[in-house]
Amino acid sequence: MNQTWVGIDVSKNTLDIAVRPGDQQWSISNQESDLTVLAERLQTLAPDLVVMEATGGFEGVAAGILSAEGLPVVVANPRQVRDFARSMGILAKTDRVDARVLALFAERNRPEIRPLANEETRTLKALVARRKQVIEMLTMERNRLPRATPEVRSHIEAHICWLKQQLDDFDDTLKSTIQRSPVWRERDNLLRSVPGVGPALASILLSDLPELGHLDRKQIASLVGVAPLSRDSGKWHGQRCIWGGRGNLRKVLYMAALVARRCNPVIRAFYQRLKENGKPPKVALTACMRKLLVILNAMVKQGTLWNEKHAYATA
Repeated sequence: MNQTWVGIDVSKNTLDIAVRPGDQQWSISNQESDLTVLAERLQTLAPDLVVMEATGGFEGVAAGILSAEGLPVVVANPRQVRDFARSMGILAKTDRVDARVLALFAERNRPEIRPLANEETRTLKALVARRKQVIEMLTMERNRLPRATPEVRSHIEAHICWLKQQLDDFDDTLKSTIQRSPVWRERDNLLRSVPGVGPALASILLSDLPELGHLDRKQIASLVGVAPLSRDSGKWHGQRCIWGGRGNLRKVLYMAALVARRCNPVIRAFYQRLKENGKPPKVALTACMRKLLVILNAMVKQGTLWNEKHAYATA
């Protein structure tokens, strides 16, 4: 049985498409009219997999249209694709080369197809991302303030006040957006019933981790990047470390684990036990991040609110 693999390199204005096996390759504009034509052409090829990279949101419309037409679309992690290209000895990087690499990546790695975000989820994700940008700008302005001259200080202070208002507005918009959706409202209430989980973590889990509750504990920990990775060779055993995953989510999870270490009885007892066993504080806190995520994953899967007894059993 012949199999077909498609790679699509996405940029702001164009898409480069490559098909394996064979030498088919062409380019189109990243416009909805051309994307509809592309979907029809790919349907005639009946590909086993269509792979494109995440490119800061430029891939969203293309992935949505192709997926809506029933095509098996995967949005891959750019770092995984680049590492794959290096492993194959492909060092050149152009749009056409990248499209061929993506088609080869589809054929050799066959990444798992997962549901793409709908319009509501994309809106929530955009709000969460913009809120993060506002926080970063606020931090930068606060860092500039102590070194500012009197002439500049008033401008920075005014900008800080404006950014604070923007942050409050984003928080209100996020809250109302979540409350408008019965599914999100129920899941938000579930997540925030856990001691240590606040609106920031709940929002980013809703927007950036749709897999929560659909994977097992090992898969969800690996996906986020809180599963310890081995570094062994022969008789040498290196220190385990976490790497990869979804960095933005992991940063918020870290802050939640800091809070949970104090106010969540399950996480607090776990952290204390690790410290008594000689684990460094940072290692113990990373383990708490993983345990908190595993508990949240189990709660969403079962559709149950926080229960300390059940949490001990889950963890």
